[in-house]
Amino acid sequence: MTRLGVLVSGRGTNLAAILRACARGDIPGEVVFVASNKPTCPALQAARDGGVPNVRAFTLGEYGDLPARDAAMAAALKDAGVELVVTAGYDRVLDEAFVAAFEGRILNVHPSLLPEFGGGMDAIQEALDAGAEKTGVTVHLIEPGTVDAGRILAQEEVEILPGDTLETLADRVHAVEHRLLPQSIKAYIEGSLVR
Repeated sequence: MTRLGVLVSGRGTNLAAILRACARGDIPGEVVFVASNKPTCPALQAARDGGVPNVRAFTLGEYGDLPARDAAMAAALKDAGVELVVTAGYDRVLDEAFVAAFEGRILNVHPSLLPEFGGGMDAIQEALDAGAEKTGVTVHLIEPGTVDAGRILAQEEVEILPGDTLETLADRVHAVEHRLLPQSIKAYIEGSLVR
């Protein structure tokens, strides 16, 4: 069983999808650590409710700067034996030393068809504002010196419908995330995705 560490910042819906997939045996792994850059967020409670053994916030206020915060987070994940890191709604760029510590072993989910609408947290709204006919979901590796530009492991399109609002489009994008991210984690662990 691969030991997973999940980084979160928000509601925790992708985390919940991962936890459900692990419980069903769809992912040959277990979530052993959930870390957040926020002292409180619904995702931390979702982790506790899901029985994750290590749940912790790592804040800039506690550590002073990004390198120190991410170094502490990397050390904690390593101490817990984390083999694969998944950023699931994590809203900060990771320090380069963190990326190096888990190089080739950090998966990210992004709510667009990268490279379109990469680099920010408002990709769904940006697709609407641009008048795009489609958007989607991308699962990719976080690689050194990149932001939303690592090797793409999986993508799926989501059509933008006439009359879509941020809420209606986000609901459909998130539904794809909740399926594609666990599938991608499984495929990565089993070796059927590029590493």
